[in-house]
Amino acid sequence: MPYVLTVDQRASRRSPDRVGDVLRLLNPAVPAVLPFERTAGDEFQGVLAEPDVVVDVVLRLVREGGWSIGVGAGPVQTPLPPSTRAGAGPAFLSARRAVDAAKQRASRLAVRGAVPADAGDAQAVLSALAVVVERRSDQAWEAIELVEGGRTQAQAATELGISRQAVGQRLAAGLWELERDLRPTAARLLARAAG
Repeated sequence: MPYVLTVDQRASRRSPDRVGDVLRLLNPAVPAVLPFERTAGDEFQGVLAEPDVVVDVVLRLVREGGWSIGVGAGPVQTPLPPSTRAGAGPAFLSARRAVDAAKQRASRLAVRGAVPADAGDAQAVLSALAVVVERRSDQAWEAIELVEGGRTQAQAATELGISRQAVGQRLAAGLWELERDLRPTAARLLARAAG
């Protein structure tokens, strides 16, 4: 079941257009059913197949900052067109409603889907993850990126020039384990929200 992400740049009238930069960041790095593309002005949209990829993209955008993120979960009209802009169906409509709702939320993200209760639960977990990501220090990010890149905590410590215990403290302060626990929960709830 596809997921449509509709993403709008916040405060775009007062800041430079960042859509082109983020499209280069996401395409072709993110496996997409239809790639991310600008749909209008400071907004872009993409269609993804896997809920865990949706979680990855949402959290990447949260870390980048400055975006209102709408996730629509549900069916789309098939066959899919060659362009995301030409897509239609309930997931596209849900993504539109979600990005509009995201603009009114503190977390700046919202989920709408075929199963509203599960979409609400997915939104709650993604919002909690967003808070974790937004509040993480640069030092925590350094440690997390090294460990997620395959290094042991001891190797990360050597690379950062700090003790292994300090790496553990950075991971703990960055709530890395909580993020790892919540990511699959968010993905499962997104799958349920799609119906």
